[in-house]
Amino acid sequence: MKIIVTGGAGFIGGNFVYYELKNHPEDEIICFDKLTYAGNLETLEDAFKNKKFKFVKADIADRKAVYKLFGEEKPDVVVNFAAESHVDRSIENPEIFLQTNVLGTQVLMDACRKYGIKRYHQVSTDEVYGDLPLDRPDLFFTENTPLHTSSPYSASKAGADLLVLAYHRTYGLPVTISRCSNNYGPYHFPEKLIPLMIANALADKPLPVYGKGENVRDWLYVEDHCKAIDLIIHNGRVGEVYNVGGHNEMANIDIVKLICKELGKPESLITYVTDRKGHDLRYAIDPTKIHNELGWLPETKFEDGIKKTIKWYLDNKEWWQEIISGEYQNYYEKMYGDR
Repeated sequence: MKIIVTGGAGFIGGNFVYYELKNHPEDEIICFDKLTYAGNLETLEDAFKNKKFKFVKADIADRKAVYKLFGEEKPDVVVNFAAESHVDRSIENPEIFLQTNVLGTQVLMDACRKYGIKRYHQVSTDEVYGDLPLDRPDLFFTENTPLHTSSPYSASKAGADLLVLAYHRTYGLPVTISRCSNNYGPYHFPEKLIPLMIANALADKPLPVYGKGENVRDWLYVEDHCKAIDLIIHNGRVGEVYNVGGHNEMANIDIVKLICKELGKPESLITYVTDRKGHDLRYAIDPTKIHNELGWLPETKFEDGIKKTIKWYLDNKEWWQEIISGEYQNYYEKMYGDR
């Protein structure tokens, strides 16, 4: 098969590129990425050594560029990771999230209709469901949970999901959607919780935690997520949504304390900052459907995955140090400097 992976220079997309090259060496992988602040070609350094890999720099919202690529490559499958994804940035500037996450998705699906594909897969998020109360551990998100967004980011992803399902019903486009819990692992951009805390702890900098750090997330090792997407594009039912969760709920403050312990850093580095606007309390996914239909279960225990992740950041300091020395540092100061 020939697979276009949009957003393949980002965190999950980059890991998916490597997963496909390793597990499907017969397939061709074309990475289509705008290279925004969170896209890093160094993430794909080893992929460029593979003859089955190709990179194209362009914006998924650029219809001319997308149609040119589809016309030349005639892909079998499109997996859309390309998205603005940081909630804080969406609060600062919602427009770019609508541009990329909604209009970009529309352009991709229009190209799929025009040139014909076997499968269009939309990578979504559990944040489209809103949040769950902290005092109801019995409640989980299922594929039938109503969409109830809290931020411009999650609203843009929910809008894209609805558009994908509408294209399936209206035009018969062969689509699938996956909604995953929080991912962690190699190549995670250091504005997100786990890599940010690792980088700051190593530099003995303050570890900024929103509110009291009580917000709970369901953590999934990125390679397990990649395996789930691979199963869906090959064996998932057209027109269906699949929840992909890690069965590993942890409060943010417990994650930060664990990172301190693993790195031998004092918890006195933890600094509590003003909470995020509209901060969701708890995410928890019920992945029963993907387990029953496709046999998927998360394979990486959190205690193993977090150690592998920390080791990767220790072994690849140059990758993330170059990132935080540039434009990101200005943004970091803007977000956390006066809290």
